Amino acid sequence: MNTRRPFILGITASLAAPRLHAQADTVPGLAADSITLGQSIALQSGKNAYATEAQAGIVACLNDANRRGGVFGRRVTLKTLDDDNNAGKAEAHARTLADADVFAFFGSLEGGPSMAVLKVAVERGIPFIGPMAGSPGLRRPHQRLVFPVRAEHREEFRALLQQGHRVGLKKAALMHADSDTGREHLGNVERLCKEIGIGFGGGLQFRNDIDDAGLRQLNREAAERGVDLVFNHGSAGVYEKLIRSARASGSRTVFWGVNSGSTPLARSLGDLAHGMVFAQIVPNPLSGKTALAREYQLRMAEAASNGAPPVLGYGGLEGFMTAKALLVALRAAGPAPTRERLVAAAEGVNSNLGGVSLRWQSGNHTGSAFVDLALVGRDGRFVQ
Repeated sequence: MNTRRPFILGITASLAAPRLHAQADTVPGLAADSITLGQSIALQSGKNAYATEAQAGIVACLNDANRRGGVFGRRVTLKTLDDDNNAGKAEAHARTLADADVFAFFGSLEGGPSMAVLKVAVERGIPFIGPMAGSPGLRRPHQRLVFPVRAEHREEFRALLQQGHRVGLKKAALMHADSDTGREHLGNVERLCKEIGIGFGGGLQFRNDIDDAGLRQLNREAAERGVDLVFNHGSAGVYEKLIRSARASGSRTVFWGVNSGSTPLARSLGDLAHGMVFAQIVPNPLSGKTALAREYQLRMAEAASNGAPPVLGYGGLEGFMTAKALLVALRAAGPAPTRERLVAAAEGVNSNLGGVSLRWQSGNHTGSAFVDLALVGRDGRFVQ
């Protein structure tokens, strides 16, 4: 994707209602027949598998909504820029999109870029709906303009540690980025270990350019500390290398994971993924147990070309769920929305997205608290 020219995604969601568009010319991003939002996302020109899945889910949801007439007759249009999972690029993109007078920001991916967009959102007074990241800073301190949808990483860590404690694992460590956000996550893990009663094995800190020797050193550190459970704070590519390095050395450490990148990670690890447990922030996308997953499957099948089977995954369902939440917020803002009306209306949202509850209220933009555990079976599928 060309990072210098926005990808325009035309989309519309529906409700029969009065067409009150007289103020459209005075509200940024609002026209008589469209509402335009800005998105900086870590597609990395198609190299980020999880982001590509998420974006496909977003497109499927919003295109279906647009076919039904739009949010009060307006198409929902995204201006999308690829930030390569780079916070600096994400911040620059957010400023570009703000200068282009988008109505709101929507749907970034990963903590660094999402926090960068948050910075611009606060500076420019632009609502930010649905950052797809679990970073603590998206919720604490409270940010009135920011409305996360997915559960934060802290709740994923809690679920993994509780399961580890249940099955008799003794000491847990977190693989985390050498960043302020990574260290925040490590602090949360330390507090959760104390709360749950499992030993805290510290952090396995890395930079993205870590080499094989560095990976071996991290595994030695885990062994020296007596760690028998390791999980990650994202960075699926680096985590895969850490797991492969551990298995090559004969390590019997248990490696589990968070939602971010879980499907491509399990696929890439192949047999090494069997028995791994992942925290998931959406229901199983291949199951028909929830209305959300069933709707996602249907919309993805409709979007598939030439009768090809749809590509389904956790990333796709997260994107689909996040887009549904966006539509809920836009509809709540009414037929004559402004940025302030969007924020005020979103703070009254208490909705069921089809098996996942969404709640935002004044002073607390939790969004969804849904976290479940999924096991990678012998056939490589997630059992949840």
